[in-house]
Amino acid sequence: MDGSTAVAGAKDHSTLGEQQDNDLTLEYWHQKWEKHDIGFHQEHGNELLKKHMNTFLNGGSGLRVFFPLCGKAVEMKWFADLGHSVVGVEISELAIREFFTEQNLSYSEKPVAGISGAKVFKSSTGNITLYCCSIFDLPRADVGKFDRIWDRGALVAINPGDRECYANLMLSLLEKGFHYLLSTFSYDSTKLPGPPFYITDSEVKSLFGSTCNIQCLEKADALKEKHKKWGIDYFIEILHLFTEK
Repeated sequence: MDGSTAVAGAKDHSTLGEQQDNDLTLEYWHQKWEKHDIGFHQEHGNELLKKHMNTFLNGGSGLRVFFPLCGKAVEMKWFADLGHSVVGVEISELAIREFFTEQNLSYSEKPVAGISGAKVFKSSTGNITLYCCSIFDLPRADVGKFDRIWDRGALVAINPGDRECYANLMLSLLEKGFHYLLSTFSYDSTKLPGPPFYITDSEVKSLFGSTCNIQCLEKADALKEKHKKWGIDYFIEILHLFTEK
């Protein structure tokens, strides 16, 4: 849940148990980065994305790829190196600066007109643009539409009550012929309040199914020692592919 911009919103009154009462603030995520408590960051990238990269890109070239709640995801450099244009949004300025530093990329920064306190960071090569603001403020930056969205650690980090708003925003950013790749997790939500928040397949369908064909590409065992310390005994990563209906 790379530097998520979870924004308090209306409570989700579905069967989410304790999760519906676990609204997280932007300050929570700022502190995560400041304390370097970023176990959600994948230093070597996401294995399922690597495995299904060809399916995701589907032979496209010069694509616009969007990273919601991007943190310092190394995959942004992957796509840029493949000749695609990357746009991300992240609430933590620290995370954005770390991305450019760790990837040895020079960059410029400037304020974003119309969004108080927001900044936009752009690589000197011009193919990576990262906005530092709440994702719900992003539309005012007029970022255009995207051929691909890689949603790893974003939907699962948004407060449950904000999911519908988030999904509608993502759908509004999609170009015709899009491929949207979403990673979610399955675990015993009575033992872990989140984040990452538990999202059922039926809710994924409810949020995106009216606009998208939804295909499950893979369910993979993602249980690690840190998860066992959370008190759970299974942790499954589920990769969903959304395409245009």
